Amino acid sequence: MRVTTKGPLFAGVELGGTKCICTLGHGPDGIIDQLSLPTGDSEDTLATIARQIERWYRGPGFDALGIGSFGPLNLNPLHPEFGSIQQTSKPGWSGAAVLRRIAAGIDRPVRIDTDVNAAAAAERRWGAGRDTRQFAYVTVGTGVGVGFASGDAGAREHHAELGHVRAVRQVDDRHPSVCPYHTDCVEGLASGKAIVARFAGVIPEDIALNDPRWAAPIDYLGQLCHALMCHTVADRIAFGGGVVMGNPGLAPAIERAMRASLNGYLTLDAQPILVEALLGAQAGPLGTLALAQDARADAATPAQPSPRRRAAGGATRS
Repeated sequence: MRVTTKGPLFAGVELGGTKCICTLGHGPDGIIDQLSLPTGDSEDTLATIARQIERWYRGPGFDALGIGSFGPLNLNPLHPEFGSIQQTSKPGWSGAAVLRRIAAGIDRPVRIDTDVNAAAAAERRWGAGRDTRQFAYVTVGTGVGVGFASGDAGAREHHAELGHVRAVRQVDDRHPSVCPYHTDCVEGLASGKAIVARFAGVIPEDIALNDPRWAAPIDYLGQLCHALMCHTVADRIAFGGGVVMGNPGLAPAIERAMRASLNGYLTLDAQPILVEALLGAQAGPLGTLALAQDARADAATPAQPSPRRRAAGGATRS
């Protein structure tokens, strides 16, 4: 492990549907150590992560901890299940006490948020959203997730699950949804898992974008961005995740679908609104360091009466 003197040191945990990444560092130019492990059984996975965080806590130590997790998450700090995963399609993870398991015994400020909100924070701080006021981050991988970052971004008690908004199916699209809850949500029809099924097991990177099978998922992701623009009027939407990052040209195709769907309703800049995430696969891990930085900053600010803050186990949960 390489230890530097570049200022405060932060620890972060990104829990994704496929893999988890633990990161120790100062920021994007100062990653000290990183551990990646597959997302398996919740008990074993959280125990492994907790051991790694405790090792870093005991030496070299860190100033704050950030946790970004797939959801849905309970982000109400007054609720007894704060920091736990709610009902999820991932077997064995519903009710998993992510915050309690990972941060037990860690006497440092802690912030937890969704993995996509964390990635959005990183991209706005260091990547594709640096010059924006309203910024959205969309990941298309195992699932479809949406995160937001703005000038007043902070701790939140609820989060968006826009990957599960309903899509208007193309009239000739009879392909089954992979979502166990919805027959026609964006995640069920246009996530990486859905696209692989649509392509009969061939990974998206191996399918040319002019293949007609792309038409439906591009349309559904364009509908998602239509909804995003109507909700936030974002200055920019950055796309991350393996599907988009592995297919250059997909983001512009989704933007064309979005603009066609909006049909002139909003006044949009001529410049592209949809771009690829600049931080790539590191957006999520760096997002957890951004959460940790925010937790440390909050802890240094005199506390104001707010239901969004509480101390638990010696750590500030913000």
